[in-house]
Amino acid sequence: MARAASACGVPGEPGLRAPEQLRARLGDSRAARCIVGWRRRGWAERRRAWRAGAMASWAALSPSIVEYFEGEDSYRCGYCKNESGSRSNGMWAHSMTVQDYQDLIDRGWRRSGKYVYKPVMNQTCCPQYTIRCRPLQFQPSKSHKKVLKKMLKFLAKGEISKGNYEDDPMEPTMEDTVAGDFGLINKLDIQCDLKTLSGDLTESFDSEEKKKGKSPKKGESNEFIQSQDIEEKLGSGEPSHPVKMPMAPKPGKGADLSKPPCRKAKEIRKERKRLKLMQQNPAGEPEGFQAQGEPPSLFPPKANKSNQPKSLEDLIFESLPENASHKLEVRLVPVSFEDPEFKSSFSRSFSLYVKYQMAIHQDPPDECGKTEFTRFLCSSPLEAENPPNGPDCGYGSFHQQYWLDGRIIAVGVIDILPYCVSSVYLYYDPDYSFLSLGVYSALREIAFTRQLHQKTSQLSYYYMGFYIHSCPKMKYKGQYRPSDLLCPETYVWVPIEQCLPSLENSKYCRFNRDPEAVDEGRSKDPDRLQVFYKKAIMPYGVYKKQQKDPGEEAAVLQYARLVGQTCSERMLLFRN
Repeated sequence: MARAASACGVPGEPGLRAPEQLRARLGDSRAARCIVGWRRRGWAERRRAWRAGAMASWAALSPSIVEYFEGEDSYRCGYCKNESGSRSNGMWAHSMTVQDYQDLIDRGWRRSGKYVYKPVMNQTCCPQYTIRCRPLQFQPSKSHKKVLKKMLKFLAKGEISKGNYEDDPMEPTMEDTVAGDFGLINKLDIQCDLKTLSGDLTESFDSEEKKKGKSPKKGESNEFIQSQDIEEKLGSGEPSHPVKMPMAPKPGKGADLSKPPCRKAKEIRKERKRLKLMQQNPAGEPEGFQAQGEPPSLFPPKANKSNQPKSLEDLIFESLPENASHKLEVRLVPVSFEDPEFKSSFSRSFSLYVKYQMAIHQDPPDECGKTEFTRFLCSSPLEAENPPNGPDCGYGSFHQQYWLDGRIIAVGVIDILPYCVSSVYLYYDPDYSFLSLGVYSALREIAFTRQLHQKTSQLSYYYMGFYIHSCPKMKYKGQYRPSDLLCPETYVWVPIEQCLPSLENSKYCRFNRDPEAVDEGRSKDPDRLQVFYKKAIMPYGVYKKQQKDPGEEAAVLQYARLVGQTCSERMLLFRN
């Protein structure tokens, strides 16, 4: 079976751009046309297979390794359906630390599986702005409370809402890679001719032990650091590259104007309570009155706590009767086939994914297979970390499984990072759409972020992916307030209320109101960028002296500009 080789002109080495590999594999199929358009490109011969190995034990974390796809890719937009209007830059992450990914998403990047991409904001047809919610200040809206109460009624009594839940404007799921972006990776069948990770796991750790204690040979240059662990990562089997008020009856419609208007029993009880409080304190201001000009409280100060609105946690975890009709359990499972819980639930989770994709996104069966599911939702470049000052579950990629009466009805894919919980995707059983699981899971994830914050104080944000103001179906994310949008030029966070007026006038906006402000994290010294070349790590200043291709410098500088100085110095840019 022939496979595409490097587009960079070096046969036998990785480096083929992801969309090009997709086109090579799928030819003129619908998936290929949707993603890479009708561009014609030449293809080299099949690259030779190169040694596979397992990732080294992350007890001592090694650097992130990325392979940048130079240039910009144009493909069909899943939002406005423009055949070639969606533009982005991308790179393949062979491995990535959670801190590096945190810094990247704070510069507008986002991952789909191991593919990490950044929209070209001033050129793409539907600009995608990174959005984050501030959970510590979050208060559920009326519609949010309605969804939570609906779930509680279902769990307690088995009641099913009679409303038209499909018209819920907030029903779209927490997925930032729908449509075009989803298609880019879910259809990205670019398997390399490599051994599987699990097959070499034991051998890898054996070799790891043998290497321990060996000192480097004398005379080795400090600029060229041999790294067997890094080479093993590159062999991981992935590409190397307005509220309505009730109206009183109108005259002639049955209303008797000679009688006082009808009042609800609840209003009458409140009025009686207020009069009673006033009679108890006739000389001065009634107990419970608030500041001047504000209406009196109906209860004395000692009962003020009961007047406070219920918190998100109160609404979610309200106690159920012992004879509740249903039981809901939420389990956090690490995304790893070495985790027994993840492995044992894989088949059920995959079946749910297929059911969701076919019913909600109308995907044909051959486009939502196990390979696509694994590559898109079970393959993550993030290395698990468990520092002592981190959350009890650690950092990394997880599946948050919703089990109802012993069966999975929804799975939220999330990344737990140093400063946030990042929502990646949600798929659920369409038979339970009446529970508004898209909204419910988002609220659960916000509550989960608050829970993690109690142990890890810096973890205090909930990233919802991309906000697309020009796409009505994706504007629902702006309803989780307070929230901020990322300025696409200076990478500072701006409250969404300040951004919306500008977005009404233009698809692309610079949110930072200071005209003199610049990107403080921009690449200032490209020569310090770290390159992984010929099994050695070196600064770009050394690497460029060995290169004669003028296009190579342009590609590296573009990468440095997009990832910023900090990430360019920490991450290793793989070049062949």
